[in-house]
Amino acid sequence: MRRRGAKGFRYSRWDGTQSIPDFDADALLGEITDDLLYHGDLHAALRRLMQQGMEGDQGERLQGLRELLQKLRDRRREELDRHDLGGVYADIAERLDEVVAMERKGIERRERDAAQEGDRRRQEIVDQLATERREQLDQLPPDLAGRVQELQRYDFMDDAARERFEALMDELRQELLNSTFNQMQGAMANMSPEQMARMKDMLAELNEMLRQREEGGEPDFDGFMERYGDFFPDNPRTLDELLEAMARSMAQMQSLLNSMTPEQRRQLQELAESLLDDLDLRWQVDALARNLQSAFPDLPWERRQNFTGEDPLGFAQAASLLDTLDDIDGLERLLQSASEPGALAEVDIERAADLLGDDAARSLERLAELAKMLEEAGLIEQKEGRLQLTPKGMKRIGQNALGDLFERLARDRFGRHETVQSGVGTESDFDTKPYEWGDPFRLDVQETVRNALRRSGPGTPVRLTPDDFEVERTELHTRAATVLMVDLSLSMPMRDNFLAAKKVTMALHSLISTRFPRDYLGIVGFSEVARELKPEDVPEVSWDFVYGTNMQHGFLLARRMLARESGTKQIIMITDGEPTAHIEPGGDVFFAYPPVARTIEETLKEVVRCTREGIRINTFMLDPSYHLREFVERMTRMNRGRAFFTTPETLGDYLLVDFIDQKREQRRAG
Repeated sequence: MRRRGAKGFRYSRWDGTQSIPDFDADALLGEITDDLLYHGDLHAALRRLMQQGMEGDQGERLQGLRELLQKLRDRRREELDRHDLGGVYADIAERLDEVVAMERKGIERRERDAAQEGDRRRQEIVDQLATERREQLDQLPPDLAGRVQELQRYDFMDDAARERFEALMDELRQELLNSTFNQMQGAMANMSPEQMARMKDMLAELNEMLRQREEGGEPDFDGFMERYGDFFPDNPRTLDELLEAMARSMAQMQSLLNSMTPEQRRQLQELAESLLDDLDLRWQVDALARNLQSAFPDLPWERRQNFTGEDPLGFAQAASLLDTLDDIDGLERLLQSASEPGALAEVDIERAADLLGDDAARSLERLAELAKMLEEAGLIEQKEGRLQLTPKGMKRIGQNALGDLFERLARDRFGRHETVQSGVGTESDFDTKPYEWGDPFRLDVQETVRNALRRSGPGTPVRLTPDDFEVERTELHTRAATVLMVDLSLSMPMRDNFLAAKKVTMALHSLISTRFPRDYLGIVGFSEVARELKPEDVPEVSWDFVYGTNMQHGFLLARRMLARESGTKQIIMITDGEPTAHIEPGGDVFFAYPPVARTIEETLKEVVRCTREGIRINTFMLDPSYHLREFVERMTRMNRGRAFFTTPETLGDYLLVDFIDQKREQRRAG
């Protein structure tokens, strides 16, 4: 790994602690370039990147929302297919059986102890009690709630069995209350009778505050928290926060009931009635549930989870699993509703890592920062509430488009076109020559030192002579003015030609602005009518949902734009259809398909005007239909321009090669 030091760089062996560069802003912008150019909507391009994710150059994966949502659904299905809510009863029934077995052994022990004491009267009493207790145990109801109710009335003969049963009842009562009031778990542990009485008072006040709020009153929340704040270790700051937390807990408990079979649900409800044998407490809990359901109707009170597995869940396990399923549902809703990257900042990354794994959580973090990364890199900015490209972003989009097109060309494609003259100029030819008197002294240090080494051999110091000097060649300076006419009619996207045309537009703008900065490039979009486009508007330009290919109006605008410029003038037109519209003398638009002779003639009149003003028209046809070919052939004969029959895949190759070839021909002519 390379580290920046005071005197250059220092390298160290990889030890696993160094950070690997993550997706950067340039990679993100490159990923959305095609989408942005095709749809012309930066927001939509970012949304689609959020949905789809992306692959990095090194094979790393930024998971998109679709992939993450599928992982959430798989996790939910995995949990539901694994577990069975019947374990809630199996666990309690098993522990009750253990209590009954302990009681039976205790009865036998009491009988043996009485027999060993030799007290006949005491032995008769113990035997009689033992017989009665065994009969009671034998007659315990088969259902869980009935067994609990009978054992609550049962007079245990074994003290250890009684203590174990009471501990089990306290534990179940605790789990039931915790499931109902999840945020009060810590405060309800080992509740004394006095604490239970306070709890009833607290629930009564909560119900009263709900009634007051429904009637438009202002409940005394601060006073309530002073009296009962110890019940709420999460320390809610407002009444709404407290009530919503309790409502979510109760909705989860209702979800547990909804997810059970009718028989399981009946047993749990009867068990709850047996455990909460305090009628006043049960009434307050039921009243609070009704009030909260009325106050928060949007919570999932009717949600049902379809458990189909065989792994039995205990009561506490079921509550914990429902917490997990609720978190899965909540994260799924958040991801589904996220319309822009900033909305993902609400995700609890630690919980997302628990549910989906560390890689997915890191992807969520990166997705939330998409727009921020692009803004911090100066590629996009917020203006009047919407995101748009900055000039730097525009330049980078053009470079990306130009790079994509040049990648498809052979590297020697341009090298075959040599310039016959060289001399003073501002544009480097990326070649060198021995220095001659009168040449600009643009010394190429590398080649100069290499000449000296060839002459004197290796070693230091290296001594230079004037014969070693090597200078950069420069090309003769020429200027050209170009207007690019881009067809924006509806047929372009319908025939999959639109993206190629926009990428070529951006690439040509990037090529001219960086390599030929003295040249002029204007852009005209045409469909039913034509309009001038600024380079900064091109990324967000979309096709027009109208019929008509108005070349006549496009040539008119292009001719007026070129009239203000000097140098060689040309129009480059990209189209996939013949002219079907023109502007009438009164300013109205005339449209007809198939095209009529009048539209053809009006368009050719404008071609004649361009020809008289020395403007060459080169046409790149994306659909070599008979009518378009016939029109273009007439136009080229009149204008002495050229026509190229191409496809979306080769459009950039043809246009860029031709443009650079023309530049070199102009220099030769110079």
